[in-house]
Amino acid sequence: MERHDDEWGADMDGVDPVRLDDQQLMKELETIHRTRHDTLLYGSNDALRAHNERMAQLEGEYLRRHPRRPVASGRTREGARERECGR
Repeated sequence: MERHDDEWGADMDGVDPVRLDDQQLMKELETIHRTRHDTLLYGSNDALRAHNERMAQLEGEYLRRHPRRPVASGRTREGARERECGR
């Protein structure tokens, strides 16, 4: 696929997350999270750096769009302490 400056980010690592619609953004996030483990274990340093940067871009855009996203109580420090006390 030929890359054009108007389609791809300045660093040529993918479409600027701001330009993705919500469905596309979620698909990109699902893909990058699915490939994370293999990239960490088997990717080159450059691949891991690129993966980190892209993940930060995508997650940052998701958080920008959803600043009041629901947070599960078990995913907080207080919730984690409660789990520890119950053991």
